[in-house]
Amino acid sequence: MGDFTKMAHTDAKRIVVKVGTSTLTHDNGSINFRRIDALCRVLADLRGEGKEIVLVTSAAIGVGVSRLALGKKPTQVALKQAAAAVGQCELMHTYDKMFSEYGSVVAQILLTRDVMDVPERRRNAENTVEALLKMGVIPIVNENDTVAVEEIIFGDNDTLSAMVANLCKADLLILLSDIDGLYDSDPHKNPAARRIPMIHEITDEIEKGATGAGTDRGTGGMATKIHAGKIALEAGFDMVIADGADPAVIYDVLEGKEVGTLFRRK
Repeated sequence: MGDFTKMAHTDAKRIVVKVGTSTLTHDNGSINFRRIDALCRVLADLRGEGKEIVLVTSAAIGVGVSRLALGKKPTQVALKQAAAAVGQCELMHTYDKMFSEYGSVVAQILLTRDVMDVPERRRNAENTVEALLKMGVIPIVNENDTVAVEEIIFGDNDTLSAMVANLCKADLLILLSDIDGLYDSDPHKNPAARRIPMIHEITDEIEKGATGAGTDRGTGGMATKIHAGKIALEAGFDMVIADGADPAVIYDVLEGKEVGTLFRRK
């Protein structure tokens, strides 16, 4: 534990925070306003300290499904994309309203995989994010589900957030999840499962312990978080998985408290 407490990120200047659908919404799919308000307050406070903040958000499809009273996530691509279009509008309205209450300006950035893969488009995205951060704006990033097809999707926002962190040369990526870190086995099935405080490399054993989506509202799970961790370790920035139930956990991460799971190269 002593080693972990030395891992404070108080000097981290550029921070990417990813928040998942299960953290942003209630079980019925409607927006969890209390939690989003708490998240916006913490991130606006950090921006006020002089940090550069990028938020990667999920939940467009989930919120759209709730808004359209569809009952459950549709399987038809066109309906998913329609739900995403409605949900993204609702999400950004909520973020804009709540961030503005804390004196922050936000911008929407919707990405597809080809933006990362095509050098000229990647540079354009880099330049846009850089310009926004220099102006003190908080970019809010999501996958462009409305136009994405199989060839250009990220598939999950854990991977997207790691790519965004790499794109903007972040010092730290924080994944806010519905679980408080990476475990040596599935804690939902094994009460004796132990949280892994720190990971320096992704081993076969770690990958075998990974599971799929934790809720029917999310698209990721531990497998996608481990993939994001691989990107972080290879690119050389730190990544932390932490419980998003209370967004104030971000302060704990920055202060080096032993919360979640820290991915850091030796």
